[in-house]
Amino acid sequence: MTTEEDLSRRLSAGLRDVPDYPSPGVLFKDITPLLADPDLFAESVRALSAAHRPGGGAEVDLVAGVEARGFIFGAAVALSLGVGFVPVRKKGKLPHTTVSAEYTLEYGTAVIEVHEDAVRPGQRVLLLDDVLATGGTAEAAAGLLERVGAEVVSVSFLVELGFLDGRRRLAGREVNSLLKY
Repeated sequence: MTTEEDLSRRLSAGLRDVPDYPSPGVLFKDITPLLADPDLFAESVRALSAAHRPGGGAEVDLVAGVEARGFIFGAAVALSLGVGFVPVRKKGKLPHTTVSAEYTLEYGTAVIEVHEDAVRPGQRVLLLDDVLATGGTAEAAAGLLERVGAEVVSVSFLVELGFLDGRRRLAGREVNSLLKY
């Protein structure tokens, strides 16, 4: 077994499947058991950080995390890399002047925002979230960060639900995920 396969096996063991959540027919990948295990959580942060360490080829100036679970991994990865963190939040949650993006979900629309001064022009940003599903949130967040001047170097996820084809909406971007289902 390769090191990557071993990592996938260990991280997968830290997830819990919750059937019919948040609606009938959905099998939800619950990350809270992984977060409760300090070794698995640390291992996931190391793995998400690896490609962005000095000498890793894709160094970044900032990490942006999407509310809410993207905050958990994004802040930890930013700390691990020694860079700042940018929250991408739901509409109305940030206290300063914001820029927003509306995007389509399977069941309607949503709006996310960042502070207009969250990124200096040309700063290299890693965008992080917990799960890549249909790709709508990640696509909107990457576009929003670019509107405020970021160069989105990579979009990374703990889990990718490949059967939902979210990568299609992120075409032309570097996309990484630790676990693929």
